Amino acid sequence: MNEEVLTEFNKQQFQQDLLSWYYQHKRDLPWRQDQDPYKVWVSEIMLQQTKVDTVIPYFYRFIDKYPTVYDLAAADEQEVLKAWEGLGYYSRAKNLQTAVREVVASYGGVVPANPKELGSLKGIGPYTRGAILSIAYNQPEPAVDGNVMRVISRILKIEEDIAKVKTRNIIEKEVREIISKDDPASFNQAIMDLGSSICTPKAPACTFCPIQEHCRAYADGVQDELPIKSKAKKQKKIPYIALLIKNENNEYVIEQRQDSGLLANLWQFPMVPIDEVGRKDLENWVFSEYGLKVKIKEHKGNLKHVFSHIIWQLEIYEAETINVASEDQRLRFVNIHEIKGYPFPVSHQKMMKYLSE
Repeated sequence: MNEEVLTEFNKQQFQQDLLSWYYQHKRDLPWRQDQDPYKVWVSEIMLQQTKVDTVIPYFYRFIDKYPTVYDLAAADEQEVLKAWEGLGYYSRAKNLQTAVREVVASYGGVVPANPKELGSLKGIGPYTRGAILSIAYNQPEPAVDGNVMRVISRILKIEEDIAKVKTRNIIEKEVREIISKDDPASFNQAIMDLGSSICTPKAPACTFCPIQEHCRAYADGVQDELPIKSKAKKQKKIPYIALLIKNENNEYVIEQRQDSGLLANLWQFPMVPIDEVGRKDLENWVFSEYGLKVKIKEHKGNLKHVFSHIIWQLEIYEAETINVASEDQRLRFVNIHEIKGYPFPVSHQKMMKYLSE
């Protein structure tokens, strides 16, 4: 954007129209009941890549269990992951707890209001930093996520690829120029609500938009073409066989994943990468990998689980082992009731319907 366009843009009237609409129509969300920085923080982390309706019950339960930074900092990581179970993107929960512990240790339990200090915490990027500073501390900081980039791209007719960092920086700069200095908390939340309810990705409801007269994309009839976004890379499909291995004591084998990477520290049923192992060598692979002698039995079902960058194609088999113990520290033998106490990813939770006592 150039200064000439900004000069022609009526910032004051735009803010007034947007905020008037927001005060009348804002969504009643649990994290908007007060401006507690910790609650705002938790909500923003949960809302990453996750719909509002999905987050609401998780937020209530999480805040009930961990009402302050001190409660979350002192909690067992496995319990935190269990509380997060089903929300996905579990690194969010781990990073949140790591950062909260730093807040307790370094900032006396007070979430920093300083942009540099707040941005240095684990898992807090530019968007989350801006959201906390504006919503909790009423600082005129931009909070730019995909939703906001779409709205601002249309309002100011920014014809740049929003998948590029350069474009995000442009939009952040423009939001900083047009944000309300009197009520930045409501301004940022108004843009979010507008993107959710009216300025939607497809078929935006321009007829009902409170800032239609300010929207350059609408004026030029290109609101459906914006924002411009290059297509993401195609997701890689990875086939696995998941084994529900039961011993003679009716206990199932569960495995803890590595402490870094995808689904870190969660529990799962053993998974065999078919492309690497092949179907004929499944039992030999399990023995060499875990020290368990198994006999693969019945095929129980198939399951597809989609991540942002890969797709798991899971074939689920029942298996049995004569081993009642294993030296592998990653493994545990647990009965069907004990399993419920461990944090599992959604894909493996869905397999539990095939378990039997």
